[in-house]
Amino acid sequence: MRWKLLAAAAIGALALAARPALAAIPVYGFEVVHAYPHDPSAFTEGLFYLHGDLYESTGLNGRSEIRKEDLATGRVLMRRELPDGFFGEGIVNWRERLIELTWRNQVGFIYSLQGFRPLGRFAYPGEGWALTQDGRRIIMSDGTPTLRFLDPRTLRETGRVTVTADGEPVANINELEWVKGEVLANIWMTNRIARIDASSGKVVGWIDLSGIIPPAEVGSDQDNVLNGIAYDAAHDRLFVTGKRWPKLFEIKLVPKR
Repeated sequence: MRWKLLAAAAIGALALAARPALAAIPVYGFEVVHAYPHDPSAFTEGLFYLHGDLYESTGLNGRSEIRKEDLATGRVLMRRELPDGFFGEGIVNWRERLIELTWRNQVGFIYSLQGFRPLGRFAYPGEGWALTQDGRRIIMSDGTPTLRFLDPRTLRETGRVTVTADGEPVANINELEWVKGEVLANIWMTNRIARIDASSGKVVGWIDLSGIIPPAEVGSDQDNVLNGIAYDAAHDRLFVTGKRWPKLFEIKLVPKR
């Protein structure tokens, strides 16, 4: 019996040795191409770029709103406040509509993209954190390691994928942006953005934005964290900002290791 156990142990050791090691997930640094003004009172929850303007949603009870903003100046061109009792979260455009989540109300709002005219509401289970779209589906985060896929017409869930890094689930997935076939996601309370393969859920890269803004410009409030990603596909420009940050940055990714 002992020789069988020894043989089994030897075979197991050989199998373990033969197993390929996990490749390190690449980490990217950044270069700041340009810094733009950003409203330091905006508690940024959602962000996207469309036709030369930024669209931003802000959170906090009693202060949540959606905005259309001039990129160059940060000036608010149009805004609409959410009803009392709703904490605004992520936004996304789909054709001529703007769709917004709320945090814990399990209710989302639908507006016209032009004028922010209310068009309706929709329901979903759990929390709402962020939205983006890949041209076919709307992609939603809820603070867990799960990304949900929604039908853009009905806003009903059609599927899910679990986000993992080195085989481990990634929690606190926050603001999302679809960039060149990947989902970019802020990881709440960190200086990192995950580059996610939406089909498998695997993190294929990290973007480390540590040091992009001096701590003195962010203030002492621990909630003033990195959050907000927008992409100008026509000109290949990537923008990032944070909650109550006075600046929005256009960045270029560079290899870090």
